Amino acid sequence: MSIVKEFREFAVKGNAVDLAVGLILGAAFGKIVSSLVDDVIMPPIGYILGKVDFSDFFLTLTGEDYASLQAAKDAGAPVIGYGMFINTVINFLIVAFAVFMLVKWINSLRRMAGAEEAPASAPEPPRQEVLLEEIRDLLKTK
Repeated sequence: MSIVKEFREFAVKGNAVDLAVGLILGAAFGKIVSSLVDDVIMPPIGYILGKVDFSDFFLTLTGEDYASLQAAKDAGAPVIGYGMFINTVINFLIVAFAVFMLVKWINSLRRMAGAEEAPASAPEPPRQEVLLEEIRDLLKTK
């Protein structure tokens, strides 16, 4: 029964709930970014580069020609879909930049609120001071 109790305590802790909310929002944000890249950013780039669809760039390992990536996959041909990889890299860069901006914004809010990170620990006192404190403490105990 202790495992169930421990799990319940873990599940209702603020950190676990915050993590779950973060994961759900992250998944939704990932879908938004994918749509942004696939439906908004890449079409104009493809148009500017001569009406190119990056998601359909692929290389068949057999050397056969196919009309599209989907046609090659349907035929069972081994393919390297480097166009989809390009889209995924762009997705990652956008998400990484968005997270960077979010962290930067949160840090600026902390600075404005005066909640700076704790200062580094104080430097160690000189050796002779440490020895004098030890002598003092020994004298107090006697």
